[in-house]
Amino acid sequence: MTGAPEVQSRARQALVETVALRREVAARGRTIYRRWRPRIGRSWFAPSALNLADYLAIRRHDLRPLQRRLMALGISSLGRLEGRVLAQLDAVAVALAALADDRTGTPRPPSERQFFRGETRLFSHATEMFGPAGHGRSGRIMVTLGTEAADDPAVIADLARRGAEIMRINCAHDGPKQWARMVENTRNAVTECGERPRILMDIAGPKVRTAYVLTPQDRSRVFTGDTVLLSREVQPPMPDTPFQMTCTAPEVLDRIGPGDRVSIDDGKLHGVIIGAANGGFLVRIERGKLGGVKLRSEKGLNFPTADLGLDPLTDKDRADLDFIVVHADLVGHSFVQTAEHVAALQAELARRSNDWRRLGLVGKIETPRAVRNLPEIIVQAAGQQPFAVMIARGDLAVEMGFERVAEMQEEIMWLCEAAHVPVIWATQVLEDLVQDGLPSRGEMTDAAMAGRAECVLLNKGPNVGLAVDTLNRLLSRMGEHQIKKTPTLRALHAWDERNTGPA
Repeated sequence: MTGAPEVQSRARQALVETVALRREVAARGRTIYRRWRPRIGRSWFAPSALNLADYLAIRRHDLRPLQRRLMALGISSLGRLEGRVLAQLDAVAVALAALADDRTGTPRPPSERQFFRGETRLFSHATEMFGPAGHGRSGRIMVTLGTEAADDPAVIADLARRGAEIMRINCAHDGPKQWARMVENTRNAVTECGERPRILMDIAGPKVRTAYVLTPQDRSRVFTGDTVLLSREVQPPMPDTPFQMTCTAPEVLDRIGPGDRVSIDDGKLHGVIIGAANGGFLVRIERGKLGGVKLRSEKGLNFPTADLGLDPLTDKDRADLDFIVVHADLVGHSFVQTAEHVAALQAELARRSNDWRRLGLVGKIETPRAVRNLPEIIVQAAGQQPFAVMIARGDLAVEMGFERVAEMQEEIMWLCEAAHVPVIWATQVLEDLVQDGLPSRGEMTDAAMAGRAECVLLNKGPNVGLAVDTLNRLLSRMGEHQIKKTPTLRALHAWDERNTGPA
């Protein structure tokens, strides 16, 4: 056949590279896995941890040159191997061996069951965490409850009937009396697939906020170019620095210094520390809204480049855990940044319940440090109890910069898929619809992308029921087109000459 020798030569070259890559990935993956093995108390997670180790090993390589050679030969480009690293490499090697007419040293072809085993595990882990999804979709819908859900049982019943499978209680708000009524109302509700909704309770964590603020009489808005004094105590008014603020955790001033970045009011203002002054630091504002931002108390303060050394479990969190272990199905761990943080929370749970491993754990990934330590966090958490990752895009944007959020959410999803760990897509999903009754075009696209996660979180608001309806329909439709990164290639009829409308 004309051209066959050239194809065989190219396939043989790619085969040699693929087999060598497979050998190296397997060896390095085993090394990583052996380091993790003592943390894995649940044997069913061991294969997932090994695949995660293999994924970390293969992502040390730049696969783009090999990908292009494979694509030109009509073979998988390795772009969808997250859940099945070695099986994907084996399948590619077998296909290349057939093209090269050289089966020397090639692995056995994986069976279809072996090839899709990671997908099956992820589905099983998601069901264990969240329960079954609504009819016609694979992703679940979670809703944050407001205080009204404690007083009116119909609020939660309506959300469940519309399609919400998980109700989220934020322990930063309300208290045990309101939480108990929310729990009771949730237990009495039924989802559209006949299950009772599950309950996630988020511990608040050590959120640093502005405390006392001082602004000049002639204006209250801070603009780009202004300087703000951040100190332990408010100083007498100073002409050169008319804007001042203290913070709710003054001990963080011992962990920051010149050059560190500062974000005020959850990212509305961004600045850098330019020097020390009056027992605190001067922060020059480098970026903010053109119309300025009012400096207010009780607004979020973030220090993206500093390790603040804060314990992610506050005294309030420990008190709230007494309620959570009795009433919740899932506990949300705010500001978790290391495997040691996870272990500390698990020790607190164990002190409160002999059956603590039945409680699902949600790790909220909110900082660059948490992203860097995500593999270790996953192994410590999922090695002991059901686990999911929440991509807290709001805090990530503040900590890492808005430009990097899209990139980071993709990388987090890939890593979780490699570990067969379900993901919760969070922060401002359909926010305009929830608050104002009409979605923007951009947030509809964002919500469609959220269908690649196993769960999507909606915030509380006056139109959250309408948002649940919309998301329910959207996830059902998008589920027909895509599973994680993989297009399903169902038949399209929008351009069928026999039809006049989109389908």
